[in-house]
Amino acid sequence: MNIVSLARFQFAMTTIFHFFFVPFSIGTVFVVAIMESMYVHTGKPEYKKMAKFWGNVFLLSFAVGVVTGIIQEFQFGMNWSDYSRFMGDIFGAPLAFEALLSFFIESTFIGLWMFTWDKVKKGLHLFFIWMIVFGTITSAVWILTANSFMQHPTGFAIRNGRAEMVNFGALLTNKQLMFEFGHVITGAILTGATIITGLAAFQLLKKRTLSDINKAIYHKTIRIGLTLMLIFSIGSIGMGDVQMQYLVHEQPMKFAATEALYKTTGEKAPWTMIGFANTKTHEVKGKIEIPDMLSILSYHSTTGSVKGMEEVNKEMEKKYGTHIDGHKMNYYVPVNTLFWSFRFMAGFGALMALVSIVGLILTRKKKQTLYEHRWCLWVLALMTFTPFIANTCGWLITELGRAPWTVYGLFTIAQSVSPNVSVASLLTSNIVYFCLFTGLAIILISLIVRFLHNDPEELAMQGQTSDKETDPFAKGAF
Repeated sequence: MNIVSLARFQFAMTTIFHFFFVPFSIGTVFVVAIMESMYVHTGKPEYKKMAKFWGNVFLLSFAVGVVTGIIQEFQFGMNWSDYSRFMGDIFGAPLAFEALLSFFIESTFIGLWMFTWDKVKKGLHLFFIWMIVFGTITSAVWILTANSFMQHPTGFAIRNGRAEMVNFGALLTNKQLMFEFGHVITGAILTGATIITGLAAFQLLKKRTLSDINKAIYHKTIRIGLTLMLIFSIGSIGMGDVQMQYLVHEQPMKFAATEALYKTTGEKAPWTMIGFANTKTHEVKGKIEIPDMLSILSYHSTTGSVKGMEEVNKEMEKKYGTHIDGHKMNYYVPVNTLFWSFRFMAGFGALMALVSIVGLILTRKKKQTLYEHRWCLWVLALMTFTPFIANTCGWLITELGRAPWTVYGLFTIAQSVSPNVSVASLLTSNIVYFCLFTGLAIILISLIVRFLHNDPEELAMQGQTSDKETDPFAKGAF
């Protein structure tokens, strides 16, 4: 147990927990915006009830996401002060835009959206929810701009031992940002659609008595969710494929690790479907291979050689040296973690696409109800948890695959840690953060479960009742 490993664990813990809620909130608000758009377009009140009901789930996820985001930024200053000094000029600009622009838009229009139902025109209220969507998406742009620089530095100059920005436009046109943003946003909307679909399925499963209105709302929720799941699962898989083709050339060590590939292949590269890498002997045991498939996945061609980790390691040792700032360098990344993370991420993405197709087929006829397919409801309900696993696996690939760098090719993890932290302080803060995150998770889950004791129709009726008492000083208010 040392300072670097504890600091890395804390970064991993805060990042993973925060990233539970980033795609959750981005995706759910997009789905709610679609529902309200259908209400404005059709005038059917069930879409309004649907949007108001699921909007509350978005608000809960957004609130917890804000708290975890603050904690994550706080731990940068605690444990990574040397990184902050090196990257502050570049990292600070996107974060400032995220806070001053995107978060301002989100918080302002969330307030307007929450408190102006039936008080402004439908079109204006719809504008509010789409502005929240715009805020969440631009927030992702700024954060991914900073992260993409760490993956592929551009638009900078090294002065006085620091990376200083010389071209802000280069940060925004970074190819890494384009691929990363597309994959993250499609995955986020897929996350929101899957969660809302799954929660609607839970509602139909657990409640023996439901009014016809509530049944219809949950059925339509599932149909909307499944449609978005299908669209954005395909989009996420497509963007992931494009991004991996980019990584073949830009981060060959990361790509090779996701395939547990130690030796450079021939022109026809086989794909290892499953296997377990021995990091000492560089052998992959128990592997099952599909001929030519890695060439197809990498280049969309049956021919194409892929560099192995051993060759990439030699190239990096030649380019960057065997020692940096007195630290012996190991350019290999956690192979088994990346290998299986990639398969879980891709596998769950394919599963969400398959489930959406089957679900849409089973619910396509008006005379059929989901009560006739309770097994389908159980599948949809259990799918609620799959986006969290897939998103976490994707983030592990993104961050662990960059090792041993914090800024690829410029600044190492060992160079980034705060010089004045101790093992005791890190261990204490890790325990505090873990307890805090566990408490937040329990509170959020409890609030969502408690909220789901309601149904859209009853919640809408409660809202109509509360709207009648507009004067807080009225006699009946006391």
